[in-house]
Amino acid sequence: MPKEAALEGFTPQIGTEVTLEQLVERAFDYRGNVTVIRRDGSSVEGYLFNRNRDVADPFVEMFDKDGHGPLTILYGDIRTIRFTGKDTAAGNSYAAWLRAKEAAKKASVPPAADA
Repeated sequence: MPKEAALEGFTPQIGTEVTLEQLVERAFDYRGNVTVIRRDGSSVEGYLFNRNRDVADPFVEMFDKDGHGPLTILYGDIRTIRFTGKDTAAGNSYAAWLRAKEAAKKASVPPAADA
């Protein structure tokens, strides 16, 4: 399975490339929209924000791309999950955020007046 930065556009095959549990975890950590393809052929595109595999009927929860939801989809109904949306945090590390914050702070400090 590709690293986080390379997940955008990834469409894995459950069982050959990844387990369903691994795929759900990656989709949960992904900061963009995913498309859940159900076993019946239907699909839902949106943001997967929750999952629970430690219950009798494991499930994921998501908001669709229009913000409707939350929708609950059982693990047993999932054929695969595609990483279809742009990962809004791809390439953005905490270190890059700190550098940008420091640069903004320096830019907002007025120059010292000559005495």
